[in-house]
Amino acid sequence: MRGSKEAYTDKQKRKAEHIEEGYESRGLSKHEAERRAWATVNKESGGGNKSGSGRGKPDNHSAAKRGGHIGGAHQSAAKRSAAAKKGWETRRARAH
Repeated sequence: MRGSKEAYTDKQKRKAEHIEEGYESRGLSKHEAERRAWATVNKESGGGNKSGSGRGKPDNHSAAKRGGHIGGAHQSAAKRSAAAKKGWETRRARAH
């Protein structure tokens, strides 16, 4: 780990540790996982927030929102087609 993490709060350190574990579980090396974890903490909080004037700024969670589902349709084409067909049949039946 490069540099002292003295200026970071305990919460920031825990957050970095948790993010690092997630990267390691995806197969990244310990070094790369740690590097990315601290980069994410820095992106969210703007660096160490432990003490000093102007450090207590609110976190920006944009980096965290990138996880989870990736954009695009979550259904297969066949399921979408079946749903559309069912909807059409329902609308047709109710119209008469």
